[in-house]
Amino acid sequence: MPKLEAAKGKLGPRLAKRVFIFLCSLCLLFSVSLLSIRYGSVNYAVSEIIGAVSAAETTAARTVIMHIRLPRTLIAIMVGANLAMSGALLQAVMRNPLADPGLTGVSAGAGLAAVTIMLTLPQLTRFVPIAAFLGGIMAAFMVYVLAWKRGIDPIRIILAGVAVNAILGGGLALLSVLYSDRIQNVIMWLNGTVAGRSWYQAGTLLPYSLIGLIAAMLCVNTANVLLLGDDVAKNLGIRVNAARVILSLVAAFLAGISVAMVGLIGFVGLVVPHISRLLVGTDYRFLLPLSAVLGAALLVMADTGARAAFSPVELPVGILMAIIGGPFFLYLLRRRGTYRV
Repeated sequence: MPKLEAAKGKLGPRLAKRVFIFLCSLCLLFSVSLLSIRYGSVNYAVSEIIGAVSAAETTAARTVIMHIRLPRTLIAIMVGANLAMSGALLQAVMRNPLADPGLTGVSAGAGLAAVTIMLTLPQLTRFVPIAAFLGGIMAAFMVYVLAWKRGIDPIRIILAGVAVNAILGGGLALLSVLYSDRIQNVIMWLNGTVAGRSWYQAGTLLPYSLIGLIAAMLCVNTANVLLLGDDVAKNLGIRVNAARVILSLVAAFLAGISVAMVGLIGFVGLVVPHISRLLVGTDYRFLLPLSAVLGAALLVMADTGARAAFSPVELPVGILMAIIGGPFFLYLLRRRGTYRV
């Protein structure tokens, strides 16, 4: 009984700390979203933003804020959250903090499917989200087939993912050469960008993101059990291989819808879950929601920086994320003696 009381006493402050961190992350997201709306080729004060939102008549400020910057910011929020949750789920599946949709082939599969539609069948671009989702699932399936050997081992999944990512990257390069006359139409998409997105794209992405968020949150208990190891998970009645497949499908869905909307943006799913894990621990009841909020904040910040760094030229946000994420990936490789989560 004394041990139980002591455990309860420790749980209260720890839960309060996690709630406080989550509320701070929401404040961070709100702040960076406001900065994203304020700054660009033309800067606006907060009072001008409020006036533009509340104004009935159409003004230049209202057009820029309401029809360009606000939907762009909302899309960055949804995509950042989706990619971060996708990476967090893949890290649970593989028990490896180096897992990421971009490193395990999921993003490349979604990208190859989407680019194939855009270059070869441009009249069917309305099916790009579906194609990207199916491409991500096929890439995940390829990874599991290559990694299967009397069961699935997380290390083999990582190695198979790297191989599949290289193969699909070669497919993207081949399409770029074969359709060099059309590649300029998708070059910004290949580098990852939220520029030029409107309320139509935001409305299209929203229901998919909500479905992905709900599916991801339903997976938190399974993700927690997988972190305990295969033997423990089996003793608790979890079908380990089936659980990995389900979590991978949810991760592929989240990554696929994001890639379809904004193109290839890497390292969000690698950087954000790692930071979240340092802040709130490995419990996915807290890790996954925090990853969603921090992923949204990170991508909004990156997009704002990419937009302002070389103004009036806009740098694709995928390039900036590669610049940020590459060194972070090397840091993880150097710092961790073991790659288990």
